[in-house]
Amino acid sequence: MSVFNKRLKIFSGNANQSLAEEIADYLGLYVGASKVNRFADGEICVAIDESVRGVDVFIIQPTCPPVNENLMELLIMIDAVHRASSFRINAVVPYYGYGRQDRKTRARDPITAKMIANLLTVTGAQRVVTMDLHAGQIQGFYDIPVDHLPGVPILADYFRNKELEDVVVVSPDLGGVTRARDLAERLGMGAEIAIIDKRRPEPNVSEVMHVIGEVKNKSVIMIDDIIDTAGTITQGAEVMMDRGAKDVYACATHALLSGPAVQRLAASPLKEVVITNTIPLPEEKRLDKITVLSVAPLLGEAIIRIHEDLSVSKLFDA
Repeated sequence: MSVFNKRLKIFSGNANQSLAEEIADYLGLYVGASKVNRFADGEICVAIDESVRGVDVFIIQPTCPPVNENLMELLIMIDAVHRASSFRINAVVPYYGYGRQDRKTRARDPITAKMIANLLTVTGAQRVVTMDLHAGQIQGFYDIPVDHLPGVPILADYFRNKELEDVVVVSPDLGGVTRARDLAERLGMGAEIAIIDKRRPEPNVSEVMHVIGEVKNKSVIMIDDIIDTAGTITQGAEVMMDRGAKDVYACATHALLSGPAVQRLAASPLKEVVITNTIPLPEEKRLDKITVLSVAPLLGEAIIRIHEDLSVSKLFDA
């Protein structure tokens, strides 16, 4: 694939430079020359070292940990190319930080997902490309186009090639049923779905209440959008094994792997954990049972289609 066009340029902050380089390689381009450094007091200093006048600019920057640093880098890079007379600014945010607070559940709660939308728009972003938002309604927080790319097709291709038998796809909560059904339909093979009914007494703490569906003697694939502390996914795997599952796999688009996540995954009965590289996985968090799939071809195709004013949704026809 080669779409070299002087009016299309890719830039990257420090959040996931390896992904930006993969995307650029897929497009037959290079990552634009820029520097993201710090002043002595910690303030972020950005320098765009090549012309972007009249250019369709795509800035690759997930807002993953350290989320505040990466978010500010993205905002400052957007401001820099905006002031340099770029034709259009596309913020490619594979992982959308602060997306888990998308509504008020208690008095005086913030809605940080909307706040981020405001920041990106006011700073100068004219389009946002992201993957597997924690809540789909976040798209409605924007008055600019948002391309919301699903990770399910990538995960489905991987598991289809494993040729598992007696598959049941399990959603770890009621909110993920649509995602689980999508994966089951893409897998074919007569895959069924099951649902874990859980409650959260506090953030990052979950308790399994019931399992809706049959998992005995089945190959279970648990799917979620994010694996953060891995409490939900490992607890669910234990419940699946207790219910007689043959094997349990887990998959998710975004792997934060915070706090005790790696230790929990290592000690869990999970046979394999399949994630994508929307968030970089440092060497100290790599386990033999973790498989990382690349989203670069998907994002690269989306960038081509956006740049050439083609349909992005055609990428996901089952």
